[in-house]
Amino acid sequence: MDIEFVAAARSLPPKTALARIVFEGAALDGPLGQAAAATRFTGGKGQTLDVLAPAGTDAARLVLVGVGKPDGFDSLGAEHAAASAYGAVKASGLTTLRIELPDAGPELAARAALGVRLASYRFDKYRTKEPAEKKPSIVKTEVVAGDSTAALAAFAPLAALADALSFTRDLVSEPANVLYPAEFARRVKALETLGLEVEILGEPEMMKLGMGSLLGVGQGSIRESQLAILRWNGAADKKAQPIAFVGKGVCFDTGGISIKPADGMEDMKWDMGGAAAVAGLMHVLAGRKAKVNAVGILGLVENMPDGNAQRPGDVVTSMSGQTIEIINTDAEGRLVLADAIWYCQDRFKPKFMVDLATLTGAIIVALGNDLAGCYANNEELAANLIAASNTEGEPLWRMPLPAQYDKNIDSMIADMKNTGGRPGGSITAAMFIQRFTNGVPWAHLDIASTAWKKPSSVPTIPEGATGYGVRLLNRMVAEKYEG
Repeated sequence: MDIEFVAAARSLPPKTALARIVFEGAALDGPLGQAAAATRFTGGKGQTLDVLAPAGTDAARLVLVGVGKPDGFDSLGAEHAAASAYGAVKASGLTTLRIELPDAGPELAARAALGVRLASYRFDKYRTKEPAEKKPSIVKTEVVAGDSTAALAAFAPLAALADALSFTRDLVSEPANVLYPAEFARRVKALETLGLEVEILGEPEMMKLGMGSLLGVGQGSIRESQLAILRWNGAADKKAQPIAFVGKGVCFDTGGISIKPADGMEDMKWDMGGAAAVAGLMHVLAGRKAKVNAVGILGLVENMPDGNAQRPGDVVTSMSGQTIEIINTDAEGRLVLADAIWYCQDRFKPKFMVDLATLTGAIIVALGNDLAGCYANNEELAANLIAASNTEGEPLWRMPLPAQYDKNIDSMIADMKNTGGRPGGSITAAMFIQRFTNGVPWAHLDIASTAWKKPSSVPTIPEGATGYGVRLLNRMVAEKYEG
């Protein structure tokens, strides 16, 4: 999508749709008032009204976008309004969208441009046939700004964010026969062009490190497991203590020997959404040249049920030396994270670690499809995550880590077992991971409920991969940890 910031007086190109923001209850005169009166359009948040442009307007169509009350209109509102405008006309046959905001300041203009960038995302590389009327026709968006130079400058870091989100969404959308662990590793290795340092460990290297927990998950697959280490050294002191992010990257999850039901198993291509989000975060930190030292660790595996697959009842030894009894091979993400998190804290000694994982169906039962679960052993880190999630519209809900539940993952024959049963399943999964943090400040985001939307109710998120986590972590880093 081509984005340009323009002056209000600039003439409209041919085949342009003009979008205007309307506050709830605002009076509309003439033909627009008549059109609104004939519908239920009131200017409420999320409402759109697409009409033929009235006489005296050079636009081919006019889109009114409701944003609610004026005192509630903010940067996120501008973003969603612009995305809604794009959604209303994207397949109209017109080629240009111009967006007029009530405040043409650079921040709102930049966020409107971001909204269009995110809303126009499509994963269509495998489509060979599509009716022309369903293909987006809008190829350029003009955002009216009082100072186009300032708006362009404000948009630069947001453009880096949009690029990173597209990268993340592409990873999550790819089928598992295309995106397996080694291919995932190759794609993040290519991010070295942004200035990241990327190191890839294969199975021989992980065996030497004693990563029996991670390797056990992938032993039933012909695809070799990988550990990707991404580093961004943007602080003034390149040796300063980094912050760290760890992602679960199960490129496909059959459940292993504890095989999943066939219904919906195709969705398990996105069980690497946590690793994709960490990769996207490192992408945007490098893209906008963040002034921070950061590490991203991706545990990349495939969970398959062949004759060499891990069995229920097996005992594996993690890199930490702790032993784990395998009760259910479909509780595999926490096994990947156990070694990845231990490796992270052992090698890099970070200020804190945040892991992201599409970990449990239990979090969906607890929170539905719009909230991710946040577990943390550190109050400051939890507060920073929640604040960033609210600002960026990627909602988190703080979940408990009650000490009395820890005994649910004790094993009769090993140090622990990999599942604590159905009651509090997301909680006991988090408590399992906590045993590998070695006292480092840590948060676990269970994003099984938010990594994929079908359908989506958010205008900046087309149906499918969301890229959840990239925005909120980027915001938290920018506001709390850059020096």
